[in-house]
Amino acid sequence: MHDLNERPLIVQSDLMVLLDESKPLAQQAREKLVLFMDAIRRAGSIHTYRMTPLTLWNAAAAGIAADDIVGWLSEYGRYELPFQAEVMIRRLIGRYNKLWLTTDSDKLVLHGDLTIMNELKEQPSIMSCITAPLEAAAWVLNESCRGALKQELTRLGYPVIDMAGYHSGEALALQLKDRTSSGRKFELRDYQQSAVELFYKEGTVQGGSGVIVLPCGAGKTIVGIAALTRLGRATLILTSNTTSVKQWKNELLDKTSLMDAEVGEYCGTLKQVRPVTIATYNILTHRKSKEAPFTHMKLFFERDWGLIIYDEVHLLPAPVFRMTADIQATRRLGLTATLVREDGCAEDVYSLIGPKQFDMQWKAAEAGSHIAAVSCTEIRVPLHKNKELVYAQASARSKLRLAAENPGKIPVVQRLLREHTGKPTLIIGQYLNQLHELSKTLSAPVLTGEVSQQERQQLYDSFKAGDLSVLIVSKVANFAVDLPDAAVAIQLSGSFGSRQEEAQRIGRLLRPKAGNNCAWFYTIVTDQTKETEFAMKRQLFMLEQGYHYERLSLPHDDSGIEEAAAL
Repeated sequence: MHDLNERPLIVQSDLMVLLDESKPLAQQAREKLVLFMDAIRRAGSIHTYRMTPLTLWNAAAAGIAADDIVGWLSEYGRYELPFQAEVMIRRLIGRYNKLWLTTDSDKLVLHGDLTIMNELKEQPSIMSCITAPLEAAAWVLNESCRGALKQELTRLGYPVIDMAGYHSGEALALQLKDRTSSGRKFELRDYQQSAVELFYKEGTVQGGSGVIVLPCGAGKTIVGIAALTRLGRATLILTSNTTSVKQWKNELLDKTSLMDAEVGEYCGTLKQVRPVTIATYNILTHRKSKEAPFTHMKLFFERDWGLIIYDEVHLLPAPVFRMTADIQATRRLGLTATLVREDGCAEDVYSLIGPKQFDMQWKAAEAGSHIAAVSCTEIRVPLHKNKELVYAQASARSKLRLAAENPGKIPVVQRLLREHTGKPTLIIGQYLNQLHELSKTLSAPVLTGEVSQQERQQLYDSFKAGDLSVLIVSKVANFAVDLPDAAVAIQLSGSFGSRQEEAQRIGRLLRPKAGNNCAWFYTIVTDQTKETEFAMKRQLFMLEQGYHYERLSLPHDDSGIEEAAAL
């Protein structure tokens, strides 16, 4: 056993855990915590984690037992594990695999442990879905309640395993190519193959529903394509934007035997419904007014889909969640780099798409050279003197924007560009005025939502070809933008404390690089302002993946900028 003074964890009775990263065993403990906890904040060297029913059930789905968790917390805990915490862990883990749905003679049936079934009798929201009891521990359900029941059970703290199976859907003949259209050999990496197998689970009724979590750049699209090919069924792919629609189509045509006429784009002016159809979340949630129906939700029923792939599943809007609740008989695959949702809707992903089937840690992917090694640096700059009085008198929301748009950040950007001359660099920000001003200063193009799709593609192509070394981008580049050669990213501002956005922006750098396979991420933050608090929250996900942010602070004397920014 480890010396008490070396143990980095303090476990509280409310399932909160404090990690002291100054202790020598902190990294070993963190590697265990991320398997069954969420990081929620940090203050100095102290990181705070929280166990929830959802984090524990996902751990159970991955084969982690209550004894494993209790053992780890005891091994790394500075004090004895609180009795209340151990009881709650065992109770929540113990509920996993105690309720399950099956199909019996074309009837949807909820089975369960008798004790839990008796507890559910006291829940009107559950009993409203029951049409008849088969026996004490098996109830017949209204089939239309399949999704809603799973959501409600999750909300109440009772995970249900869906073993009711799926309809096959329309058959589709396709296969993976051995070589891409450029002649390059193509085969799945070992972890991609494992992810597909865990999702598919051939010969079991549990296969065909769940979420695959892979770092940005590790080939989530390839996993989706391989799952589609393995099933061989008509597939609807939902993704975040039009650029991503194009990327999915290009990858499908490049790596499978599908022909152009078999792959449809459903976005913008194109409304093609084909055996494989790719649509955006935006078009599905489009309607003429708040009272009007969603014009394009009918796409879910345009063909007999055998599989629906939710790309960037953490972005799912509420109307798509509601529709997904009604189509539980169709196989569903969620793809994401992080299941972090700032709106607390991760429970809906779990209940309606399925549990995590595969989760690859970012540092594990880096160790295998599947993604680039990224160096992260936070540079704190003083608020520009011309803004100090305005900042002092501003509202809380205005203060954040003033800090984000701090003119004092511009010299730091210029210095970083000199440090990385010739390396393809993205400058990412939240506020358009700031980006356009920087565009003029640097004589670099800016890509925002105002830029046409054709012009965006030209900028992407120039950037990838090396003709353009610096590209300024707004939030439109957060997701599914194919910039495989970006080696440097400079973040000027972001969406408050969004951990998911930070991960996605760093993800723009992760595709493997020629040579030393290195990349650099800089986030520039205005010191002694609200922005520093949000920056700490933004970095949480990456810190828990094992990344370290070096912090540099510029002196409040502007004359020291050049020296302090030298990296």
